[in-house]
Amino acid sequence: MKHKTFFWFFLPTAMAMLVFIAAPIVSVVMQSLFLPHEAVLIQVENCGPFGCTQQTSIDQEATQALRDAAPMGRFAGLEIYFDRGHLATAEIAQAWRTSDSWGAFFGELNNLPFYRAMAFTLTYTFTVTPLLIALGFFIAVGVNSVARQLRGFLIFFSLLPMIVTPLVGSLILFWMIDARGILGNLIQFLANDPDLSLKASTPLMWVSLIVYGIWSSAPFAFVVFYAGLQTVPQDTLESAQIDGATRWQQIRYVLVPHLMPLITFVALIQLMDNFRVFEPIVGFSAQAHATSLSWIIFNDLGGETRQLAAAATTSVLTVLCVALLLTPVLVRTWRDFKGKA
Repeated sequence: MKHKTFFWFFLPTAMAMLVFIAAPIVSVVMQSLFLPHEAVLIQVENCGPFGCTQQTSIDQEATQALRDAAPMGRFAGLEIYFDRGHLATAEIAQAWRTSDSWGAFFGELNNLPFYRAMAFTLTYTFTVTPLLIALGFFIAVGVNSVARQLRGFLIFFSLLPMIVTPLVGSLILFWMIDARGILGNLIQFLANDPDLSLKASTPLMWVSLIVYGIWSSAPFAFVVFYAGLQTVPQDTLESAQIDGATRWQQIRYVLVPHLMPLITFVALIQLMDNFRVFEPIVGFSAQAHATSLSWIIFNDLGGETRQLAAAATTSVLTVLCVALLLTPVLVRTWRDFKGKA
């Protein structure tokens, strides 16, 4: 393909990336550097039958003029990145000086909103991702091993969690783990504790969210791996069987190496998807026990006073964390590509 032809071929894609990816990121970064203007306060004297009093009120005209002069707000640089709602460098330094043990130090970190959200986000991501990949893989192997007449039904049944809207799915499971739900009653019976509640326990709520994450995302891994299994050379499998390879050895030495590019692809997609966990927290009403970086952004943007700078700062930090998270996978993929080239 000639350079001119390639240019016109790639131009629409480049323009779309510029408009829908680069521009929003630059806008968010710029917004994170500006704080909202503080209201202009004035002293007003109110006089009545019993004398005069001084009251503080907002000068609406002066405040509006200030906002019109600088619509983005007051330039603060990186100040908001280091405040208590984000990296909290001053609070961490204080906790390091005053804590007499690692447990006390991490307890202080858990009181900071950004690190509390980061703890759950990382736990959720690195627990859900490998487990859903393993579950999706073994479901794909199982479905691929049954009679063809049953595969259609099993495929449809396996894809049901992905068909259900995430918020609806989380609400269904949330009602099931309620003290009046079937799972809630079963757990109370097994634990012999009628007062046990998954909703009142932070560890149990984390487990519930992780179980839901695996349940809702495993179908994606299943359908990718099932499609990949259709491309496995039958000659290779038959040769392994003739050589006396067990079922486990066939999976380990034939199927897994053949599907490794797809495993890397699923891991890449799911790492990004799980790192922005949000719907389960809302569906489970779990914000008292678990918050994520995406939930912090949502919370900052909600309500009557939208904290755009705080939300933008958390967004930038989230993008940086995702980039760091994906770096090892991308480096390995690039090395494999260079090795094959």
